[in-house]
Amino acid sequence: MALSKQQKEDIISEVSSLLEASKLTVVANYKGTGVKQLQDLRKQAKETGTKVKIVKNRLVVKALSESDKFKTIDTSQLNEQLLYAFNSEDEVAPAQALAKFAKANPSLVFVGGITAEGEFISADDVKQLSSLPSKDQLRAQLIGTINAPLTGFVGVLAGNVRGVMNVLNARAEQIG
Repeated sequence: MALSKQQKEDIISEVSSLLEASKLTVVANYKGTGVKQLQDLRKQAKETGTKVKIVKNRLVVKALSESDKFKTIDTSQLNEQLLYAFNSEDEVAPAQALAKFAKANPSLVFVGGITAEGEFISADDVKQLSSLPSKDQLRAQLIGTINAPLTGFVGVLAGNVRGVMNVLNARAEQIG
């Protein structure tokens, strides 16, 4: 069914706002991926705050051209059956969500990505981003790194106290 002019304008407006808010938009070819698999992808991606949309490429190109930030993007690679993954909270989450899905479904292939700065990055760059730890993982690593010296220091202090307690207990047993 053909979209009306108003529906097309609504889609362009929605895509424009998603692009503006997204820290990274990943573009992938989904040719050969079934509807059930795409529904699973949307569910998995939603857990990381990523929104996956399938939009006609010419509508995405129109949304890009209407934005000052994205006007200079080369849209020559935006052809065939593409899906777009948006995330406004995490830079690597959309790449990770699609990479995880692509391991089980090799029909999904990265085409590239659109950064928040308005640059189009290659599929190889998106793959490299997908291997980076997420923000939550980085925070956990940072807390562990900060906590390690404190934990060691507490262990040393506790060892001295334990040593004194052992001496006192041994002395108490000799007397008692």
